[in-house]
Amino acid sequence: MSDTGDTDLLARGGRTSFGGFLLRLGARMPFLFIAGRMYGAEALGLFAYATMVIELMAQLATLGLKRGLAAELAEGALPEPQIVADALLLAWIAAIAGALLLVAVPGIVFPNGGGGGFDRFLPLMAVAIVTSDVAIAAMAFRHKLGVAVVARSVVEPWTLAIVALLMAFTPLKRDGLLIAYAASMVAAMVASLRPLIREFGWPSGWSPHWRRLFELARANLPLAGADAAEWGSRRLDIFILGRFASAEVVGIYFIAQQIATLPGKLKSSFDSILAPVVTRTLAAGDTDGVAAHIRQVGFWIAAAQLGAVLALGFTGEASLALFGSTFATGTAVLALLLLVEFLGAQASISETALIYLRRKSNLLLSVAGLLLQTGISLWLVPIYGGVGAAAGLAIAALFLALTKSALLRRVLDTPVIGWRWSLVVAALPAVIAGLLVQHLHGLVQLIVGIPFVLGVFAAVIWTIGFRGPDRLLFVRGKGLG
Repeated sequence: MSDTGDTDLLARGGRTSFGGFLLRLGARMPFLFIAGRMYGAEALGLFAYATMVIELMAQLATLGLKRGLAAELAEGALPEPQIVADALLLAWIAAIAGALLLVAVPGIVFPNGGGGGFDRFLPLMAVAIVTSDVAIAAMAFRHKLGVAVVARSVVEPWTLAIVALLMAFTPLKRDGLLIAYAASMVAAMVASLRPLIREFGWPSGWSPHWRRLFELARANLPLAGADAAEWGSRRLDIFILGRFASAEVVGIYFIAQQIATLPGKLKSSFDSILAPVVTRTLAAGDTDGVAAHIRQVGFWIAAAQLGAVLALGFTGEASLALFGSTFATGTAVLALLLLVEFLGAQASISETALIYLRRKSNLLLSVAGLLLQTGISLWLVPIYGGVGAAAGLAIAALFLALTKSALLRRVLDTPVIGWRWSLVVAALPAVIAGLLVQHLHGLVQLIVGIPFVLGVFAAVIWTIGFRGPDRLLFVRGKGLG
């Protein structure tokens, strides 16, 4: 496929997944409002910590298959349905082992008590999580990105919001958020598994290839470690905060984190399609093409994120107060976490190529970033609480952005950063717009301010920043599944 064809494919994939991001945003906000207003900061803090531990274990259990499965399918050593079946079995074995450990030691999931009754068996939801992850990765290999949109952006968040609302009016309210979480994971699993079976069919004549499973697990360890390190770096802050602060503080931090990660989800709009395109381009030996894809997606993401970061940053206090007056104290945390999302995107984009070119070096950098974050957080969290946790995360994100981009540039021997000065030029009038909207109050600031700041930034960046292939992102074409 030509470079123009690949760019068009990336653009269509990004548009498809971005539509999913908007749908997910539309459902995530009602859940946060329900959780903040009807359950309170303490219950939300317990929910945030428990689900963080379970999802970290599920991330480890996926064994890097979310990105590594594309390479396995591209190799074609076995019929595709059998490769997918092996991947699912491997993920299930790891997820069940991890879940049983957490069930046996509930204090890991519930450090402030609890873990009785239904709560204790919540870690079993890891099986549903890894099933969805592997199914979505397999469908992405065939460019069927609509499955991820439906499962992750419609079924999962809306199930979470609706069940949480219903549970708030029952005697089960104490466990309402966790019950809603379990229901949403099962629903997402069903929504991703059914289209997988339709697309690939049943693996006829399949039986577990135990030797190959072992080799696959071993080969994917560096990738699994890098995935876990990157994912863990975004959850380590809550883990450390949960050990030093009350559940209420964790709940406030969680709401700030959920708002701040909205720009980060813009980056993930390209994850599903970028990995297959990079894999195919590398297989063709076109390293310049890989660098071009990284730069192009990097610019698209930087442009989208910077506008979102500015809009959310200048309306941060009003955004947090929407979920309850208690949460408005997290403004400084929100500002730092927005910075983290912007810095972290470039490291993540570079990693998309590094996992195929320098797996071990990429893993070492990820671990180094995790250790740096741990050290800084352990120093600052006991003193500054949530602000200290966010600061540790921001410093680690800057370290990873610089080092991973530098490593990829050295490997490909060509620039890979998508940063352009037009982003700065577009940001200046958006900053002025942001300062103006801060004079508005409450809901008016959100309803008027966010679109105004975004509109100013978008108008300028479109006029002076988007040229040629850049505009393919906004040219409608045939969707991707």
